Parts: sequence; structure tokens; C-alpha cells
Amino acid sequence: MVKTCVVRRASYVGLLLLTPALLRAQDVIGIPVGETPPAVTLENLNGDSVALSKWIGKKPVIVEFWATWCPICAELLPRMEAAQKKYGDRVEFVVVAVAVNQSKNTVRRHLEKNPMPFTFLWDGNGAAVRAFQAPSTSYIAVLDAKGKVVYTGVGEDQDIERALTKVVTGSNRRQQ
Repeated sequence: MVKTCVVRRASYVGLLLLTPALLRAQDVIGIPVGETPPAVTLENLNGDSVALSKWIGKKPVIVEFWATWCPICAELLPRMEAAQKKYGDRVEFVVVAVAVNQSKNTVRRHLEKNPMPFTFLWDGNGAAVRAFQAPSTSYIAVLDAKGKVVYTGVGEDQDIERALTKVVTGSNRRQQ
């Protein structure tokens, strides 16, 4: 029984790591551009309920689906940090820690050792993953100030700078 669970979990983690490469060739990744994600409530790392509507629909938001064990997320981090330095006063950066192979405590410990300048939320029941149709970790969705998705992408080579420049300047043409 335990062996089956371990194999299943390892297979799931492996699939999450391979998914970005498989998705790059597709036109639609996750929630379609132009849609507004459904309302969702997550937890902060202290366990308090936090509605994403606290940010969405107020100013542009970038949402990354992330895990401590995700090597692609680690490769994407310098781009996210550079974008946060440039746009942090105009765009909210929210990182959704997925509940696959990690716990809130694991995330907290990771952030104590490796601080990051983003708002971190815990998706313990997968509500945000479902709302954004997140196919894997390293998935990013950029929303404009009205809460509409203007960009989605996956993988370490996303052009976050371009996506945020367009949402900040108001040029919300479809990009993927």
C-alpha cells in the first residue's frame, strides 16, 4: 500500500516536471486569455484565509504556481525577481504554493532560508490550481487591472518582462 502511494506520488511529480516542455507547443496553456478566473480563497502561510480578490481586479497581478522542489521554478526565479524590482510598485506578485509533495511548513522553512519578495499563498485543496487550470508548476498567469487574463505561460524561458510591460502600459493583446 505504501509502495503504491510512493510510486503514484513520484509519477505525479515527474509529470509536473515534464508538463512544461509538452505544453510549450500548445496555443492555450491553462485558463484562456481574456477570461476572468473564478473567485478563490487560499491560505497565507500562517493558515489565515485569503481571497485572491484582495488583489485581482484592483491592479495588474502576476500569479505563479510554484513548489519548493520545482527546478524550473528555481530557474524562473531570477526573471520573477527582476520583474518584481521593475514593476513591484504597479503589479502585485502572488506565488501560489501547490500542495504536491510539500507542506506549509516545508514552504515556510524554504522561504526562511531563501527569502523571496513575493506574496506566498498556500493552495492546500487545489482551489487555485482548478480556477486557473494550472497544468504544472512554473505556470504563470498575468491579469490586467480589471482581472482578465492577458498572458499565460509555463517553463523557465517565459518573457515575463514583455507580459508585464503590456499589462502596465495597457496593451493587452493576446500573447503566449
